[in-house]
Amino acid sequence: MGERPRRATTADAAVVAQLLHDFNGEFSTPSPGADVLRSRLTLLLAGEDVAVLLVGEPASGLAVLSFRPNVWYEGPVAILDELYVRPDLRGRRLGSALLEAACDLLRDRGGTLMEINVDGEDTGARRFYEARGFTNTELNSTDPMLYYYREL
Repeated sequence: MGERPRRATTADAAVVAQLLHDFNGEFSTPSPGADVLRSRLTLLLAGEDVAVLLVGEPASGLAVLSFRPNVWYEGPVAILDELYVRPDLRGRRLGSALLEAACDLLRDRGGTLMEINVDGEDTGARRFYEARGFTNTELNSTDPMLYYYREL
C-alpha cells in the first residue's frame, strides 16, 4: 500500500483506544474498554514516554511504544507494547511499515535496543519479528529468554 505511518497526537486518542480495544477483542483478551483507554491515552500521548504510530486513513493499524532509560544503553530503550493491523488489511506490509517506523523513531531518539514480548504460542508473530532481525536468545546462547511478570 505504500502508506507511511504517522505519530499519533492527543487528538487521535479515541481512534487509538478503539484499535487497541478491537485488538484485544480479536484475541479474547480482556480490555478496560475504549472509553477508559481513551482517557489514559489522552494523558500518555501528551508526554514523551509513550508514542503511538498510526497507519492508514482512516487509521487501520498501530504501533505502541514505551521508552525508558536503561543502565546498559546510552540512549533510551523502547518496548513495542502493541503492533496491530486490522484483519482485513493484513498482508499489505502495514505491520512491516509500522515496525520500521518504530525502529526509526527509537533511532531518532538515540536508542539502540527495541524489546518485544510475544506470546509463546503466537507463532505467526514470532515468525514476523524473527524475519525482521529480532531474536529471543542472547548472543552465544540457544536458550530462549523468558519474560516474567506479576501484577501488584
